[in-house]
Amino acid sequence: MQWAMPWPGAELARQAESAGAAAFCAGEFADSNAYVTASEMAHQTTAARIGPGVAYAFARSPFVHASAARHLNQIAPGRVFLGLGAGTSRMNSDWFGGDSSHPAPRMRELVTCIRAFLDAENGERITFDGDFYHLDARIQAPVLGRIGVPILLGAFNIHMLRTVGGVADGVLGHGLFTDRWWAEVVEPNLALGARRAGRDPAELLRWGWVITAIDDEDPQRAIEDAKRQIAFYLTVKTYDSLVALHGWQDEVAAIRAAFREGDPRAIGNHVTDEMLWAMAACGDTEQARAMLAARQSLPDLGFHSPPGFLVSARRRKQYGTRVIEAFTRTGVVT
Repeated sequence: MQWAMPWPGAELARQAESAGAAAFCAGEFADSNAYVTASEMAHQTTAARIGPGVAYAFARSPFVHASAARHLNQIAPGRVFLGLGAGTSRMNSDWFGGDSSHPAPRMRELVTCIRAFLDAENGERITFDGDFYHLDARIQAPVLGRIGVPILLGAFNIHMLRTVGGVADGVLGHGLFTDRWWAEVVEPNLALGARRAGRDPAELLRWGWVITAIDDEDPQRAIEDAKRQIAFYLTVKTYDSLVALHGWQDEVAAIRAAFREGDPRAIGNHVTDEMLWAMAACGDTEQARAMLAARQSLPDLGFHSPPGFLVSARRRKQYGTRVIEAFTRTGVVT
């Protein structure tokens, strides 16, 4: 597995690049924009791949996604990727004021339209007539010309995974993805989507987030932070099929009960060692390395993501520093 990081800021990014980090990505929320952060990455790095991971797909038009990619590619030519995610139905309707019904076919059309803008030659008319998007654009100024920007989707359910196989360049897996989820759900559905579209599933990129908290001075705190992050993710019912696959329903019910009762610091107490080892790399450097070595289906490129739930920005920066130190010393954590 090549190693990468969510954007840690310019100072740590320079250290990470020197240590061999292959890529940086940026999510987004109400106070952070993935494309703005990607611009910072483009200016502050020299070799690593950069891009949103993930940007809210349906909050922007295909043109806006494509123009952002083209702008970034002018700053960091050949290093840009797009990681897109559907977001929840409530976010799309209540936050973005948009429609996200039928997310998998909508995403299929969105990716197709983005790629039409990225593949267009100068003066070429760009047309598309689908169920969700309609394009008829002739951009006469000489600003186009085909550029290679991989499009990856933050896909969890089988329908979005098949969409990845059908139209995208790869999947950007969630930090909760276990070996079994990669092997029994992700891979078969990527392959099915690819075969239906006449594509080779072996050519798809398999990237993903890895929950990582390393602290040689206080490994127990790192473990507790990782457990709380896992628990926080599992408060969301979206991931119930993964929970059911592993038989973790009782643990997750206890997590959600504690969360409802207003005791967020306690939710990690219900994450078992089995769950922790299936979804994280944490503790001291030796244990984190052992946890990664025990995995059979890690992504080809893993963004080592420090816990963020109830973790200060300063401590997240410390975790980022420890990841860089671990890779600098050993070349690979595994």
